Amino acid sequence: MTISACLARCLLTAACGLGGLLAATAPSSALAAGAIDQLKEFSRTTRSARGDFTQQLIKQSGQAAAPARGGFAFARPGRFRWEIQSPYQQLIVTDGSMLHFYDKDLKQVTVRKADDAISATPAAVLFGGADLESAFSLKEEGERDGLQWVEALPKVADSGFDRIRVGMRDGLPAEMEVKDAFGQVNRFTFTRISRNAAVADSDFSFTPPPGVDVIQ
Repeated sequence: MTISACLARCLLTAACGLGGLLAATAPSSALAAGAIDQLKEFSRTTRSARGDFTQQLIKQSGQAAAPARGGFAFARPGRFRWEIQSPYQQLIVTDGSMLHFYDKDLKQVTVRKADDAISATPAAVLFGGADLESAFSLKEEGERDGLQWVEALPKVADSGFDRIRVGMRDGLPAEMEVKDAFGQVNRFTFTRISRNAAVADSDFSFTPPPGVDVIQ
């Protein structure tokens, strides 16, 4: 399962009611803070952002899939765009009202009401509301690979994943690891993030291209 499919599954399930080098300067108070405090501060002070990501799926056997690359944007509350650009093209986008998952190769768009689709999902840890502890139990994980790590365990049962780990550096997220219910780990690296940048409303709107199947 690709990470886009994993994220889309989590987002669409919630919507249906079924269950790094960064461009910004970190606040000086984050430099000596623990990972949990850094993550909370990032959530509290970052109202919008855009950037690039690299993602890789690590199977339970340890075999790593080829990495995928793309870009993202978000604006709190509730607006989110996640676009894989290579080696295939997929898009998850919500304007806070409707959520679209577009697979270009399949020529298919899945549409759902957004509702609280981002809450208690991997996307919520970085792009959701500021009150992380309403959806996740947070735990300090110490230092690894030059990053301060925090573990986020979902409080909602049957969320589709077991745990999330976020690696913080100087108050900003540099990596995220998502372990799903099948023992697979989806690993993200975030780069070129611009915090509190102007993000156009058009980034969160989507019109299905002609000729694609629309599933509602």
